[in-house]
Amino acid sequence: MAVSILVIDVGTTGLRAAIVTQGGAVEHLCYEKCPPTSPFPGLVEFDARAMADAVLRVASSVLTESGPVDGVGITTQRASTIMWDADTMQPLAPGLGWQDLRTVGECISARAEHGLILAPNQTATKAKWLLSNTAITDRSRVRIGTIDSWVAAVLSGGALHVTDHSNAAVTGLFTLDTMDWSPRICEMMGVDVEMLPQIVPSSGVVGHATALPGSPPISCLIGDQQSSLVGQGCIAKGQTKITFGTGGMLDVATGDTPPKSAQRSSGGTFPIVAHSSASRIAYGAEAIMLSAGSNVEWLCEDLGLIDSPVDSDAVAASVATTDGVVYVPALLGLGTPQWDYGARGTLLGITRGTTRAHIVRAVLEGIAHRGADLVEAARADTGCSITALRIDGGMSRNATFVQALANASGLPVEVSPVTEATTLGAGFLAGVGVGTWKSLDDAVRTWSPRRVVAPNGQLDRETWRDALTRAAGWIPELSGLDF
Repeated sequence: MAVSILVIDVGTTGLRAAIVTQGGAVEHLCYEKCPPTSPFPGLVEFDARAMADAVLRVASSVLTESGPVDGVGITTQRASTIMWDADTMQPLAPGLGWQDLRTVGECISARAEHGLILAPNQTATKAKWLLSNTAITDRSRVRIGTIDSWVAAVLSGGALHVTDHSNAAVTGLFTLDTMDWSPRICEMMGVDVEMLPQIVPSSGVVGHATALPGSPPISCLIGDQQSSLVGQGCIAKGQTKITFGTGGMLDVATGDTPPKSAQRSSGGTFPIVAHSSASRIAYGAEAIMLSAGSNVEWLCEDLGLIDSPVDSDAVAASVATTDGVVYVPALLGLGTPQWDYGARGTLLGITRGTTRAHIVRAVLEGIAHRGADLVEAARADTGCSITALRIDGGMSRNATFVQALANASGLPVEVSPVTEATTLGAGFLAGVGVGTWKSLDDAVRTWSPRRVVAPNGQLDRETWRDALTRAAGWIPELSGLDF
C-alpha cells in the first residue's frame, strides 16, 4: 500500500491541505482563503473559529479524495497568537496576527523596565495584551498558543495542547539555554506557564487527529519557514533557502551547536531552531526581507504598470538592463541587515528615456539585490560557506528575477519543484515521525530542483549600496525603533 502524509499548511492569508507521497510529490491540494482583518491601521486580527472550520473542511476534502493517510503534519505562520477556553474550545478573543503592531508600546516598556528585548511580531506581548484586555472568569481554563497549537487542539478535539521547538523559540517566551518556557519572562508578561502548550519535538507522534476520518496520528508540528528549509532539502550545515513571497525569508542550517544568544546578531540575522526530534535539535539562522513580492503587486495594483504580477517577467525581459535605474524595495522599511523601519522605497536614476520596462526590471533586480544582502549577512553571522541558493515562493517562477538573483549573489539558484515548499517539509518530518522514511536524510533525498540557474553576469553591487544609503532613515521616528 502506498504511504501518504496529510499536511495542513496555514499561512497569513489562506490555508491548504495536501498529500505528500513517499516519493516526495504533493497531490490533492485543497486551498481556502482565510485572510486577517485590519480594524485599524497597524492592527491585524483573525477569527480563530473560522480558521478552525476551514482547516477541517480542507483536510476532510483531501481525505475524501486520497483515502486514509499514515500521519498528519502541521505547518503554520509563526507567532500569531490565539487564546481559548480549554473546556469549550471557543476562542476568548480575536486572534492576533504576527503582523499586528498594537503592542509596540509594551515592547518599548519591556526593554526600558526589564532589559527584555521583544518585538511586536512575537507572541510574548500579544499574550500579555490578550490577557489584559479580555474578561476572564477562570484563568485555569485559559489556553494560549500559536496557530500550530490551535490546529493541533482542533484536530484532537481539545485533547492536545502542544507546540514544537521551532515555533516556541520565536515566541519571546522561550529560552534556548533550557529549551523551555522562561518562568521569568512569563511572569513579566503576566502569563501563567500552565496556559502555554507543552513543547514537543517537531517530528514524532504526539496524539491523534480524532476530528478527521480514521483518526490518523499527528506526527509533525513545524514553523512555516523552518518547514520550507526542510522541504527544500536544506538539513546539512550551510544549506540555504530563501522563500520569496509577500516578504522574503532566508534560512540557513547551522548544525547541532546551540547559538550563544537568542538575540539578533551583529549582521542582522536571528538564531532559530530549525527542527527537532526526540534525539536531536537542529539549529539555523534567519534573515528577513520585509517586502519582496509586495513590490511587484504595487507595480500592478497601485501603479498600473503591469496587468498582473506574472507579467513582470516578460515586461522586464523586454529590456537587457535597467538603463541605470535602481529601485530599493523598502515599502515597509529594511530588515536584515539594517533593521531600519523608517527606510522607504526609493527609485533612482530615472531619465526622460526611462520606460515602464526599465522600472519593472529595476524592481525585480532590487529584490534580487536584497536577496544577496541576506546571503551576505548570513555568511557573516554564521561563518557558513553558502555555495548555492534554493528558493521557493511565488517569485521563484519568475525567470528574469531568478537570473537576477543568481547574478546579484554570484551563486547558482536551485528552484523548488513546488512553489510552496512548506508542505513538503512538514510532510518529510511527519513521515519520519511515523516511519515512512527511516531518517530525514532519506526523506530529503526525494527532493530535486525544478531547474538550476547559474550566474551569467553581475549586478552592480556598489551602486546598490549607495542606493541603500539614500533610502535609509526617511522617517526618523521609525528608524529610531529597535526590536
